Amino acid sequence: MTHRQRRLGAGRSVLTFLAALGTLAGAALVGAAPAGAAPGWTRLATGVQYEEFDIDAAAGLAHAHVIGVDLSDPGVRLELLYPGAVAARATVSRLATAQGALAGVNGDFFNITETQHPGIEATGASVGPAIAQGRVLKAAVPDGQRFGPALPSGTSTKDVFGVGTDRLARLDDLTLDGSVRTPEGQLPLGGLNQYALPVGSVGAFTSDWGSASRMRSTCGTDTDRAAPCSTDTYEVTVRAGKVVSTADAPGSGPIAVGTTVLVGREAGAQHLRKLSVGAAVTVRHQLVAASAKLPYRFALGGYPVLDDGRPLPGLDDTTSAVRTAVGVADGGRRLYLLALDGAPDYRSGLTIAEVAETMRTLGSVDAFSLDGGGSTSMAARMPGTSSVAALNHPSGGAERPVPNGVGVFSTG
Repeated sequence: MTHRQRRLGAGRSVLTFLAALGTLAGAALVGAAPAGAAPGWTRLATGVQYEEFDIDAAAGLAHAHVIGVDLSDPGVRLELLYPGAVAARATVSRLATAQGALAGVNGDFFNITETQHPGIEATGASVGPAIAQGRVLKAAVPDGQRFGPALPSGTSTKDVFGVGTDRLARLDDLTLDGSVRTPEGQLPLGGLNQYALPVGSVGAFTSDWGSASRMRSTCGTDTDRAAPCSTDTYEVTVRAGKVVSTADAPGSGPIAVGTTVLVGREAGAQHLRKLSVGAAVTVRHQLVAASAKLPYRFALGGYPVLDDGRPLPGLDDTTSAVRTAVGVADGGRRLYLLALDGAPDYRSGLTIAEVAETMRTLGSVDAFSLDGGGSTSMAARMPGTSSVAALNHPSGGAERPVPNGVGVFSTG
């Protein structure tokens, strides 16, 4: 899937929900929702609808919550839900409320724990790239440093789901393109606001990172998340194009707007040690899309499961779990956000292969898996209510704080 070309315009037209209630290969949508659930779609706002239904899956009955979004409606848009910093977390309902969203689901997998590195703080930062309102927040960690299930063949941490400035949704991959220009020469930039940097690289941290420790970025390797932290590190703080301070180890605390902290490990650290206070340094970075010709207004990481109407080869069809996913239909003008219910009666969930089939049956041409398990959350402001609340039952008993999510906004 890396550097793949998307053919969204050639995708099949969206199916109606009644058609989606037909037979589903590998997982059949059955009957009505449980007692108390409204039959059929519920209008949340112009261009935004909600539905819930049962799925007779391989591991037992699963229960799905789905929000349909019509991006062709000028009053509807998607934005990144996030708590104002990359290395921070909040629940989906709290994020949606704070940003004025009508609804949302949880987003990317994230640095949830650091049991392999005692004494190192888990940052809570997400795995893949993130863009909010057209501003690049972060790039992707190395594949071997990700949290979550194994990636399907041909995919990577650079894969994203996003919406461009053309208001069309698509799947793509975003690669960091950056450099650090110093009196000693120009260095490639290996990371941007990432909880893990490639071995031997230099990474940049900006005010978007937050106040969490930057030490985690020098732990593990490109292929082994649990490998020991590097003992060869260095940090340089740059403000107004000049080095203002240096340190032997990555620090913590908020980074002022207009300031960049460079963290190096191994060869990257050796390069940074050549810089003295007052040295001129210029840091440049951008995310380059493999397919889209227009900039992204919103993007977040995960991994594709459905491409041009076909499930990716080799999707896991044995491990069932509570899942979150997003599907793209009608040439990128329509979306389906799916969150499974984590109540005990449904906690067996779906396999990734069943997720792909479910999204296809709903009408998706492309589909993207987001974080699942205890992170799976869907929240919305239902008709007749004044606040955003969880619609599914999180499998942990309460909404888990997450680093980001997909927010649905509507003026209708």
